[in-house]
Amino acid sequence: MSLLQVRGLHAGYGATQVLRGISIDVHAGEIVALLGANGAGKTTTLRALSGLLPTRGQVLFDGLDIGTIPPARRFALGLAHVPQGRGTFGDFTVEDNLALGAYTVPSRRQIATDMERWFEVFPRLRERRRQRAAWLSGGEQQMLAIARALMSRPRVLMCDEPSLGLAPAVTQEMFRVFERINREHGTTLLIVEQNADLTLRLAQRAYVMETGEITLQGSSDELLVSPAIQQSYLGA
Repeated sequence: MSLLQVRGLHAGYGATQVLRGISIDVHAGEIVALLGANGAGKTTTLRALSGLLPTRGQVLFDGLDIGTIPPARRFALGLAHVPQGRGTFGDFTVEDNLALGAYTVPSRRQIATDMERWFEVFPRLRERRRQRAAWLSGGEQQMLAIARALMSRPRVLMCDEPSLGLAPAVTQEMFRVFERINREHGTTLLIVEQNADLTLRLAQRAYVMETGEITLQGSSDELLVSPAIQQSYLGA
């Protein structure tokens, strides 16, 4: 059974319909990619799953229908969302941002333990732990946004365009972190990306979106050699 199961999901903004009945599955322990061009509906999908948009259709999280559950409750259940643009609190320090990510955690000891854990994964955040987030580089802010989401010990981490605006070397480092988080901590990841080649080499499975619909899906190995993917996303 899927940890996150979506069936016939419709969502949009006011009278503008963006998602047109999409269905996806994310199994526990997987890394799943959601690929597509700008305007395909990828960001809308994550916003809908987080509860930030009204929806029609079914969203099940570990068998529980969360379609009408508010965003804070979905977060508490273990569905974390790193939005496009990072969304860090610039006037707060790195430590403060991480503590805010653990607002659902009642144990101070657990918060301290987890903060040290993510400082070990993101050593540059340790070096800047008392700096304001606004003073961090773009890559460091992205690391902080991911670490802040991980402070809640999510079961599924959804990341929206994590490579946006980052240098290639920083992006490579970020994706190595995703692989480590998945391998060492068992965190399930749903990653929205335009960098198809890098993402397909990280993920086990992927979905491709066009104009609010899923047009292609399969294992990453299958999609990497797909003529449609090579022509549209890999420049072949």
